[in-house]
Amino acid sequence: MSIQTSNMNRISFLPLSSIRRPIVPVLDEDKITRMIETLSRTDPQAIDDGLPPIDVLRVRKNGKDWYFGFGGCHRFQAYERTGKQTVKCKVVPVTESMLKMYVGGSVDEMFKERSADAPPSSVTAV
Repeated sequence: MSIQTSNMNRISFLPLSSIRRPIVPVLDEDKITRMIETLSRTDPQAIDDGLPPIDVLRVRKNGKDWYFGFGGCHRFQAYERTGKQTVKCKVVPVTESMLKMYVGGSVDEMFKERSADAPPSSVTAV
C-alpha cells in the first residue's frame, strides 16, 4: 500500500493481462517464492489472498480505461506464476498528463493497442 492509496478502501479485481507495466522490474526471486507460498495457502475463491492490493493507475482515453502498474512487480510475478487470471488492486484515476510524469515523452506509446491486450470491458470491484 502506498501513501496515494492508504485511505482508499475500494478493492478492484483486474485481469492481469489488462495491466501494462512499462518499467522492466528488478526481481528478488526469494521474495516471489514467499509470495507464491502465501498464495498457495489461501482459498483460491477467497477475496483476501494474503497479499496486499497492487496500486494501479487508470487513465480514461478515447472511451477506454487503460491500466498501468509501476509498483508491485513481485506480486505481479507471484500471480503470473501461480496462473491467477485476476489481480487484487487499488485503482487510482489519473489524467494522461499525470501519467506523463511517470513515463515522460513516451506517454503516447502507452496507448497503442497490442494484440490480445485490449483494455477490459469490465472490472470487478469489492
